[in-house]
Amino acid sequence: MDIRGRNKVSPEFSMSSMTDIVFLLLIFFMLTSTLVTADALDLVLPKAKGKTEHSQNLSVSINKKLDYYINKKKIEKANLETHLKAMLSQEKKPVIILRVEEGVPIENAVYVMDIANRNNFKVILAVRPK
Repeated sequence: MDIRGRNKVSPEFSMSSMTDIVFLLLIFFMLTSTLVTADALDLVLPKAKGKTEHSQNLSVSINKKLDYYINKKKIEKANLETHLKAMLSQEKKPVIILRVEEGVPIENAVYVMDIANRNNFKVILAVRPK
């Protein structure tokens, strides 16, 4: 008498569902990483230990050509203070992210810090990690 079950369990493991999950996670992280970019110019920042805060009201960038930008919009140096006052007038705690490209003379960064000091704006210097 042959008493064997009709349902046979296969000892093989199917990886197709696992590869689907990994593929979906890869797509998810690729899409979300493109949404995280800051509203700033592509500058080579100086290296330093520490972190840059992500809460930002606006970004002031200075490149090697000594061009001043507020959130990617080019601004003349003489008009920088009036634009900053106008853009940060409605903020309770105004914060400026100062992005100065490596090799720019320190006087240019101090100029922006002086404007922030006169108007009680908080300045955060953006750096790249070591």
